Amino acid sequence: MGKQLKRIPVLALLLLGIASRVHAQLSLQAQIRPRAELRGGVGTLQPKEANPAAFISQRSRLGINYQHPRLQLQFSLQDVRIWGQDASSVSNADGNRLSMHEAWAEWIIANKKDSSWSHGVLDYLSIRIGRQELVYDDQRLIGNLDWLQQARRHDAALIRMMQSGWQVDLALAFNQNTDAFTYNGTTYTPANVLPYVKDSKGNLAPTPSGFIPAVASNGNSAKNGTPALQNPPSTNAATQNYKAFQFLYAAKTWKQHRVAALLFADQFGRYTQDSVRNVAGTDTGYIYGKRFNTAGVVTRVTSGLQWNAALDPGKKCLLQAGAWSQWGKDRDGNNLLAWMGSINLTFKQTNWQYTAGFDLLSGNDALNPGSVNHRFDPLYGTPHKFWGQMDYFYAGTGAPAGGLKNPYLKVKYTGKSQRFNAGLDYHYFLLANDQQDAAGKAISRYLGSEFDLLMQYQPASWATLEYGAGFMAGTTSLAYAKNLNPDAVRHNGWWTYLSLNIRPSILINTKN
Repeated sequence: MGKQLKRIPVLALLLLGIASRVHAQLSLQAQIRPRAELRGGVGTLQPKEANPAAFISQRSRLGINYQHPRLQLQFSLQDVRIWGQDASSVSNADGNRLSMHEAWAEWIIANKKDSSWSHGVLDYLSIRIGRQELVYDDQRLIGNLDWLQQARRHDAALIRMMQSGWQVDLALAFNQNTDAFTYNGTTYTPANVLPYVKDSKGNLAPTPSGFIPAVASNGNSAKNGTPALQNPPSTNAATQNYKAFQFLYAAKTWKQHRVAALLFADQFGRYTQDSVRNVAGTDTGYIYGKRFNTAGVVTRVTSGLQWNAALDPGKKCLLQAGAWSQWGKDRDGNNLLAWMGSINLTFKQTNWQYTAGFDLLSGNDALNPGSVNHRFDPLYGTPHKFWGQMDYFYAGTGAPAGGLKNPYLKVKYTGKSQRFNAGLDYHYFLLANDQQDAAGKAISRYLGSEFDLLMQYQPASWATLEYGAGFMAGTTSLAYAKNLNPDAVRHNGWWTYLSLNIRPSILINTKN
């Protein structure tokens, strides 16, 4: 990766040389985003004997954007790590976390807004290919997950057409692990697994090839379905990345309305449950998990509509509503039929903004189980924005098997200078369907209430200081929904953080 760092300045100079000879624009973007966090129960409830966690993470990015009337290029080099995660003197054996976050090219075939073009039939038409962020609407289903330091991007091809208020996008992606000559077939192990894993006895062992280990709550390998297993994450392909996807997105904007439709199909590799024997001294343990060596895929389809409207000429009253369904097969090959609905209303005053809304995500009824999975998965969006900033639901920490109901209220204040804003959110979380306790009896559907505070101050155009805090007032039902023993965990969780986001930008304009 050190070679990549050396290539960035060379690439910038090369693009600058090209830009100086044509009508083009070159911009450099840098980002340094350290974030200090103090956690006392984020994502899940803490064991009673646990101590709060404290750490500082940092995202560092260097981006280059080149714009030409017929071509656009974007490169974004990213490094994400925890302060102190590496020794102060790093050896070659320590590895690295440097990665290319974005690297794409967009060939612009038509663009009526550019006077250098001879006008054609379409307002805009382009093809973008490479590693890229995908962001649509409010990011409920497809977003860049920018809150996460690593963020989210896809290796994909995207065709975009715009005409008379319409936008139509078609995207395709196909994933594979290796291009080795000795590799045959297209089976795909869909996760970045660690090189070593604990077996069922707690001994470290090399992770078997083509294998995703099942991990118990104590960190040891365990059979799927055992009570010790953590609640499997049910969203964002957190436990199983897609093999391929295809989607068609269409949106129409007119007057004070925008309607967007999405048809998204993603395919997942088939697998078999397997175990690998591991002998460590006098111990004989096993590594349990999924082995992805089976040909073929299963397909999941998600479709729906979202409507945004301003209900008054001054755009002070805004309505947003959406409904989506999911069918086909889930990533484990089970029959799938699920749905999600959302509605919210926002009122804007001079410096204040008030929002009331309700989300419903379907789930399974533990008292009336069936052969069809009704657990909705909100795809590759940004759940941090919608279901509480403490990430208890539909993030990498899992989501209730019984689905979720979430009425919420939000209030936000923005200063006259626009340099300061503060918001307070309240979420009331309930199960959408019944779940059981350890004795098989139905539990209360009320999971808990979450309060989130967020404040931002912009001391300069290139810097933002952000403070956030959250508190989860959980219940016994929340513990059961997380597959935890209610008597062994604290039912309340809290969290606070402070972040500085530095993002200077350099713009270079050149003309003939």
